[in-house]
Amino acid sequence: MDKLVLIGNGPLEGEVRISGAKNASLPCLAASILTAGTVNLSNLPWVRDIYTMCDLIRELGLEIEDNDDSVEIKGAKINSHIAPYQLVKTMRASILVLGPLLARLGRAQVSLPGGCAIGARPVDLHLKALEQMGAEIKLEHGYIDARAERLKGAHINFEKVTVTGTENIMMAATLAEGTTILDNAACEPEIVDLAEMLIAMGARIEGAGTERIVIEGVDRLHGCDHRIIPDRIETGTYVCAAAITRGRVSITNTEPRHLEAFLAAMKKAGLPMEIHPDRIEVFPHEGLRAVNITTEPHPGFPTDMQAQFIATMTQAEGTSIVSENIFENRFGHVPELKRMGADIVIDGNRALTIGPTPLSGAQVMATDLRASASLVIAGLIAAEETTIDRIYHLDRGYYNLEGKLGNLGAKIRRVKNGSDTVQRAVEELSNI
Repeated sequence: MDKLVLIGNGPLEGEVRISGAKNASLPCLAASILTAGTVNLSNLPWVRDIYTMCDLIRELGLEIEDNDDSVEIKGAKINSHIAPYQLVKTMRASILVLGPLLARLGRAQVSLPGGCAIGARPVDLHLKALEQMGAEIKLEHGYIDARAERLKGAHINFEKVTVTGTENIMMAATLAEGTTILDNAACEPEIVDLAEMLIAMGARIEGAGTERIVIEGVDRLHGCDHRIIPDRIETGTYVCAAAITRGRVSITNTEPRHLEAFLAAMKKAGLPMEIHPDRIEVFPHEGLRAVNITTEPHPGFPTDMQAQFIATMTQAEGTSIVSENIFENRFGHVPELKRMGADIVIDGNRALTIGPTPLSGAQVMATDLRASASLVIAGLIAAEETTIDRIYHLDRGYYNLEGKLGNLGAKIRRVKNGSDTVQRAVEELSNI
């Protein structure tokens, strides 16, 4: 497996352009299943999850042509309702094809999904909602088998906030008979982005971005052109990278309004920033202060920024308390950060980080996508080299991370499986 090798070398400096949002791209790709027309999506980040979703859509019979950061999807020849295990097993977001397949074809067989091991993320909320809309659902041989001649509008009150559940049912409801109301719906920017795409396809949707979404079903949808929003989590990751290195970084092609809770926490920590409509300017600081945060559904502090924030707090004065309220198993990065010298104590769903503490390079292992990013952030200031294993997690969600950090002055190299050696990478980085 590939590895990343870093040597801490001082402040980052320069400009970094944010890619399209992975978590917006995936449901938008799935939404292309809903129409026989042609869908053009631009500003896609070519990360592993995007390739997987495109492969899955091709498996269903749709035609995809890609060009730079865009794809053209033609849905006229869809010929399968089966999302097979070999594609679904690596990506939990594969469940997003369930609603569109069922709405368009009247049947869907989707393997129970895989993905990051960050706690229970059950799909039962998706299934209960589809049953309320008239679907017959069986779980057999590791597959969800759903059937409905045509889905019916329903009033669905999610027991807990679910982003993929909201997306899945919103897509399914666009072709349902009658009106569907989603209460306790997720409010994330990615929900709004998907709704805007569906509306461009002819869907009738109101309330996206609030806790109540109303969808009036239509008989058919047509193709559209849609540009994916910038990735707010990639944006936050580079803010943390700049902060921990005391760097001067201009983060462009982004939407800071999607990260207000995170940016407020960083300002409270003492990070000097200028925030503009489409960019963030981060400036050097004389030291950060510890800040307490609690992860919450949007517009609260995003759980996907928790690991990167903890890595940054290792260099803040005082004790930072991070309460994780979204997933029950999302502190896998903490033992690895402690291997690098971090002083962190886990107390139930809380992580207490005492800082500042010097970090030293070590061999560490990524446990999930955002944990990977936290180890990279720590490695940017660690003495001597840090080697990060299992970076296939990182490749699922960050486009060209090592290239973008390298352009900011970071000493970072990817070691390909079966080719370069870690020692050779360390020697090259030491000579920069």
